[in-house]
Amino acid sequence: MHLNELTDEVEAISERYARKLGFERDAAWFLLKLNEEVGELNQAFLMKTGQARTKGKSAAELGRDFRDEVADVVCQALLLARFHGIDLEAAIADKWLVRCPDRSPRHGGS
Repeated sequence: MHLNELTDEVEAISERYARKLGFERDAAWFLLKLNEEVGELNQAFLMKTGQARTKGKSAAELGRDFRDEVADVVCQALLLARFHGIDLEAAIADKWLVRCPDRSPRHGGS
């Protein structure tokens, strides 16, 4: 699956969620929601690494929670980029992959 296809699927889920709960996903919402998910990822990391109460969860549950929160952060980042019209595949190629010695930049990024 390509990143754009994944973003389309995540967008459909997010849009349905917003419609069901009756709120508008505006620029502030996308950024604040990402921030919320990063906070939840921080909490899951602290619990997984024994730096916060585990609330009786097993190591497997803590690992699953951490994995799920990483997925939430990635999905919210995809949604934020889409809202702002950012082609993430191009942006990643320009910002990160340009550093690969065997790869030339797609858009001359830095």
